Amino acid sequence: MAARPTWKGFLKISLVNIPVRVFPATDSAATISFNQLHAECQTRIQQKRWCPHCEREVPMSEIAKGYEFEKGRYVVMTEEDVSKVRPESTRVIDLVQFTEATSIDPIYIEKPYYLAPDGAMATEAFAVMREGMKGKAGIGKLALYGREYLVAVQPREKGLVMYTMRHAKEVRSMDNIDELENVPSKVKPDEIKLAKQVIGNFEAALNLSEYRDEYQEELQRIIDAKIAGEEVVATVEETPPKVVNLMDALKKSLDAVNAVKKAPAKATLAKAPAKRKRA
Repeated sequence: MAARPTWKGFLKISLVNIPVRVFPATDSAATISFNQLHAECQTRIQQKRWCPHCEREVPMSEIAKGYEFEKGRYVVMTEEDVSKVRPESTRVIDLVQFTEATSIDPIYIEKPYYLAPDGAMATEAFAVMREGMKGKAGIGKLALYGREYLVAVQPREKGLVMYTMRHAKEVRSMDNIDELENVPSKVKPDEIKLAKQVIGNFEAALNLSEYRDEYQEELQRIIDAKIAGEEVVATVEETPPKVVNLMDALKKSLDAVNAVKKAPAKATLAKAPAKRKRA
């Protein structure tokens, strides 16, 4: 099924304006979700807007937006008030700065979107700017879903990917975490050496498609079993790991890895864990 755009507008780079379409880059439907039911009759629960002061349900026509400036005290904001602070254009991704793509700290990234040209006339300009941006990320602003976002745009495969980003004031400093105060700034060189050896044994080219969401798979297995009226077999819960001496743990990790490397291929296959039986 072809992806549908959620937004149309222009990608603006200096005096260049390219018509683009924005597509979600993630699929929320891939995650299992639940509805709230009344356990007694299995009827779906309704969420009602209730005013405890008037002791009655309130229709949407009577709902107002309020900002709490003191405990229990609000200033009411009307739609007219909100419209006064809306950006001049809600149809332009305005890139005002370029930087190395690697300079963007992942902690600032919120959500990814794909950009594609909107119409045949835009394809050539889109391709030229995509190639010109190789290795770079454009930083700018976009008005989307009733608010203004900080965004980063960079090339990806045939198109562009746009990340909505957090502003600096939204990211908490690690200095606020008291537990980090006691973390030593200097550690023993021999421990670092062993740690690097252990980590080095697990280095490999990253392919995220190799990783499965085992929690979602097990959840789906149990759902399917209940729908079919079958007995639900619980998975075996892992025993929490014991806290052991760091050097001992590192040495045992190296020994375990080396033992696997030295073991004959047939022996390694024989020791492979058996697949769980489905319920």
